[in-house]
Amino acid sequence: MIKRFHLLFLVAAITLFSRAATVDTVDIYSNVMHKDIKCVVIRPDSYDGNRHYPVVYLLHGYSGNFSNWITKVPELKEEADEWQLMIVCPDGNYSGWYIDSPVDPAFQYETYIGKEVPAYIDTHYNTIKDRRARAIAGLSMGGHGGLFIGLRHADFFGACGSMSGVVDLNFTKNKYDLIKRIGDTVKYAGNWKKYSVINMIDNYPKDSLAIIFDCGNDDPFAAINRELHQKMLKLNIPHDYIERPGGHSWPYWSNAVKYQLLFFKTYFDKMKEE
Repeated sequence: MIKRFHLLFLVAAITLFSRAATVDTVDIYSNVMHKDIKCVVIRPDSYDGNRHYPVVYLLHGYSGNFSNWITKVPELKEEADEWQLMIVCPDGNYSGWYIDSPVDPAFQYETYIGKEVPAYIDTHYNTIKDRRARAIAGLSMGGHGGLFIGLRHADFFGACGSMSGVVDLNFTKNKYDLIKRIGDTVKYAGNWKKYSVINMIDNYPKDSLAIIFDCGNDDPFAAINRELHQKMLKLNIPHDYIERPGGHSWPYWSNAVKYQLLFFKTYFDKMKEE
């Protein structure tokens, strides 16, 4: 009898601890760019087809790709389990900047990330189809993308965030292929203002938008993030801003993303209370 009890206990324990988040790699076709693009989808351990889940879209940085987050921060699987949410990591190209390029029709990553990817995810997975159950964030170039797409598509995303984000594109002139995406700084000077988050915030969307952004105090983009924070304070725009020790590196981002996911989880929970 005792041996049978031990066996049953062992089977139950194995079943309990063998459940873990599932990582899918899918191809999502872009109608606007006419190609398949890979994407990582992390499903929590409880995903069984009966429940519906909120989604956090997590964007990579310049020179990265769709696999960066799960490769560099495999603990994201545990975060998905703990907070019971899905994490989607799309590909924004080596230097796509998450915009619809006004000078190169081959780069239309605002439409792809802001519309086409979520449409695929909502069709193929059990998601909560409500803006209050969607968030978008990213690091560096992806930090720009998280706030840029979040602000421009606040009717679809209820929350957005940035880690070490390039929130003022003028800070990076002649770098990171930006001229190839938005044009030179003379002929297309207006684009450098139009596509910078620090200017976009002047037109804070009428839809309530939960915003979080952070930066390491040794990061080269720390000054522009502080400037954005101060501007949002003056404009009375609700947001969370965090500055902690660290630089522009994966050790910083692997720590920062945990706080961002907690922020989004808290935001998602508010929807359940309404």
